[in-house]
Amino acid sequence: MNWQEHISGLQEILRLVSVRDASGKEIEVNAAFIDWTEMTCRLREEMKTVYLIGNGASASMASHISADLAKNAHVHTEVFSDLSLITAIGNDLGFEEVFAEPLRRRVEQGDMVVAISSSGRSPNILRACREARNAGATVVTLSAMDPENRLRREGSLNFYLSANTYGTAETCHAAVLHYWLDRMVLRLCEEMTGEPFASDKPRKVQIHGTF
Repeated sequence: MNWQEHISGLQEILRLVSVRDASGKEIEVNAAFIDWTEMTCRLREEMKTVYLIGNGASASMASHISADLAKNAHVHTEVFSDLSLITAIGNDLGFEEVFAEPLRRRVEQGDMVVAISSSGRSPNILRACREARNAGATVVTLSAMDPENRLRREGSLNFYLSANTYGTAETCHAAVLHYWLDRMVLRLCEEMTGEPFASDKPRKVQIHGTF
């Protein structure tokens, strides 16, 4: 595969992104992003928290998007990537509890958990989603590979990309997350300047820095 073929493959996967609700009903992708943005805006207004979870590269992605949401979109976020916390819970309670256990103590009704998993099969991610739902939090999932993966049924919004390698899945998940982030930044600009959300005019407020 050459570079052009690789890029074409990514474009096709992103073009065919599938979003389902908790019942498995297909949602039009632009409508899904609008819903996700509105849910996050309400959460920000109510001073609730977005928790982002993932393993490996997905953990790095969770941390990255968490930082950008906090800095650029003024959303309160949290990730559970502290080594002491992960190793203490993993050693004492088992690795399946590394996200579920802190969520039991912190997540509240009105919060949001964004769960990122290329395979959609990670036990610690699935368990955390159940804890979040039990607490009344909104769950949004991003998965890939097997279209019947369990994570695809765990959220109010479930984004699925038909990538069959981890690298491709992670690249496409990053695109989805950054699009959500950019929508949140635009909404913040609208609130601060009074400009329409969909305006093509130059923005008066510079949110992004050199971070």
